[in-house]
Amino acid sequence: MNKALETLKTRGFFQQCTDLDGLSRLMDEGPVSFYVGFDPTGSSLHIGHMLPAFALRHLRDAGHRPVALIGGGTARIGDPSGKTEMRKMITYDQIDDNAKAIGAQLDRFIGFDGKNALLENNKNWLADLNYIDFLRDIGSHFSVNRMLTFEAYKKRMETGLTFVEFNYQLLQSYDFLQLNERHGVRLQIGGDDQWGNIVAGIELVRRKNGNEVFGLTFPLITTSDGKKMGKTEKGALFLDPAVTTPYDFFQYWRNVTDADVRRFMLLFTFLPVDEIDAVVEQDINAAKERLAYEVTTLIHGKDEADKALAGAKAAFGGGGNREAMPTVEIPAARFAEGIGVIDLFFEAGLAATKSDARRLVQQGGARVAENQINDVNAVINNNVLDADGELVLRAGKKKFVRVITG
Repeated sequence: MNKALETLKTRGFFQQCTDLDGLSRLMDEGPVSFYVGFDPTGSSLHIGHMLPAFALRHLRDAGHRPVALIGGGTARIGDPSGKTEMRKMITYDQIDDNAKAIGAQLDRFIGFDGKNALLENNKNWLADLNYIDFLRDIGSHFSVNRMLTFEAYKKRMETGLTFVEFNYQLLQSYDFLQLNERHGVRLQIGGDDQWGNIVAGIELVRRKNGNEVFGLTFPLITTSDGKKMGKTEKGALFLDPAVTTPYDFFQYWRNVTDADVRRFMLLFTFLPVDEIDAVVEQDINAAKERLAYEVTTLIHGKDEADKALAGAKAAFGGGGNREAMPTVEIPAARFAEGIGVIDLFFEAGLAATKSDARRLVQQGGARVAENQINDVNAVINNNVLDADGELVLRAGKKKFVRVITG
């Protein structure tokens, strides 16, 4: 097997390939142009979207040429793959704004130079299509009976598949044709929920210009307990620091279960496999910290990763800079007059509601300056503040905040 493909397989980026032997021979012959799509239906990518981007970088580092395709055209319809209902339609202006924001996120991670790594937007060839001409030229190559055998459509047929969504596979297949003709793209990679769309694109390219092209999919990543990877109490783990702070991003990885550490290090870092095995075998907690630091560095940069690491060490008694911890300001006057523990944890953001704060106290998970508080009627005064007028609140084992007074 080609070395680059072997790397993907070893690290877990491998579910299905349309012709593994043929693709391996092609990649042995020289650099292969390939593409992966990103859907701009939101203003930020989340970590689940980034799995193909990590695979992209492995292939790029092996000498192959990536094209990251922003679906500024296909997002006007919405991909039914993996969905139980139709996606919410958003305006064209919103899609364009999202495409710009996502392109910037990808550029920071990939680095588009217009030669060795390209950024494209399928709006450039889809937005002004003549529908009648498209049906004659492209639609005639698709069998409705065959389309309905693909899993994405079969699932949606149970809840109701709209005609507009039914067109999606034609448009994504057309993307492969366009990229093959414009940039010599011979391979599409993506999540396994894209298998049907990828196969359809391969067949369209073969029918239209006779070129042999390939598809490779990755497994859809879940945690060891079966939950969707990257889901937190606050929602998805977004790359936008205004939505998910670098500290919260770091803490997600620091708190993954032991069973997920090695697999996530293989997928979401570029550390050598033998180094990963050594770290995991030696100390699982050190491995978690290394995972968190590596991924945060890749997504947010070294400075933010250093701050997040320092904040975590300060919070959990391992030294570090307390100023790097998540911080909230509560007026000193509130402590001077006495603030109820329920209000304190709610205002500090450690409980979504006052009812949640009450349950936290009742269950023994509330700590004020290292003191466990079990009385829901407790009043917290300024005698808990340190010499700097600060204190640390903890909710359970993993959530905490530094309170400063002004």
